[in-house]
Amino acid sequence: MNKFEIRTQKKKEAIVQAALKLFKEKGFVQVSVKDIEAESGVSSVSLYNYFGSKEGVVKKCANVLMENTVRMAKEILHQDIDFKDKLIKAFEICSEQDYQLLSSPGAVEDQTLSSLYSENTNQIRIEILQEFIELGKREGAIAASVSLETILELLDAIGTIQSNWAKSGNYTEKMAELSQLLLFGLIGRP
Repeated sequence: MNKFEIRTQKKKEAIVQAALKLFKEKGFVQVSVKDIEAESGVSSVSLYNYFGSKEGVVKKCANVLMENTVRMAKEILHQDIDFKDKLIKAFEICSEQDYQLLSSPGAVEDQTLSSLYSENTNQIRIEILQEFIELGKREGAIAASVSLETILELLDAIGTIQSNWAKSGNYTEKMAELSQLLLFGLIGRP
């Protein structure tokens, strides 16, 4: 990479980090391009050149969060622990990463943010989920008779529920309960 490319990359990273911080503190709706410019120290002209719009910044923020989630989930996938423990850790990581952006003030109510986040994370999410599901089936922790499609539809429905929970103050507790239900059923025990 030449000096120009390095400088450009640093500016993009500064914009994304500033946006993530501001979105979390103030919410997507309340943050302007000028706010991101001031926090990042990068001009709004550069922001528009790199990302096209504030929505473009959100897309990149969603991708950054998902890339971090995937990296951590893949690390868990290769740990030498019981599959259920892997799944519990993965649920915790995924819900925490989603919560970083979706828990900001007004985030869930903002349809633009919610749809941008969903559009930009669904494919990445599906790919890592497929790896976990395939491993679970190979290890006998997930019934081989349940199709990948059905499992993904269930997890998609859970994503909708998570969005609703992000509005409430008990997101973490609800996710713990959901993990319990998914892993052990209504009458199962850990």
